[in-house]
Amino acid sequence: QVQLVESGGGLVQAGGSLRLSCAASGSIFSINAMGWYRQAPGKQRELVATITSGSITNYADSVKGRFTIFRDNAKNTVYLQMNSLKPEDTAVYYCNAIVVSLSLESPYWGQGTQVTVSS
Repeated sequence: QVQLVESGGGLVQAGGSLRLSCAASGSIFSINAMGWYRQAPGKQRELVATITSGSITNYADSVKGRFTIFRDNAKNTVYLQMNSLKPEDTAVYYCNAIVVSLSLESPYWGQGTQVTVSS
């Protein structure tokens, strides 16, 4: 069993910064891609950023230049540094990881953390 635990969400004013963390634990052999997704009220979940095991990154156009994804493989943890936050960034942010465990590769999701940006 694998668990992803997120932390770092909260309330911030527009223009402010937050850093999200997501730590994976459990029966893990290795972790391939990791990423952050978000879901605003009444909208579908959307990709924010992903990072491969070799640290190749990909970002949604809406966050390029403002958000940075990075990971610490020794800690099985992925981070999302969010700067210059805008009210439209308000959403529940979910961590995702593609985990290799017992010779199987499976996706796992965190429970979500709320990010609220006030104008």
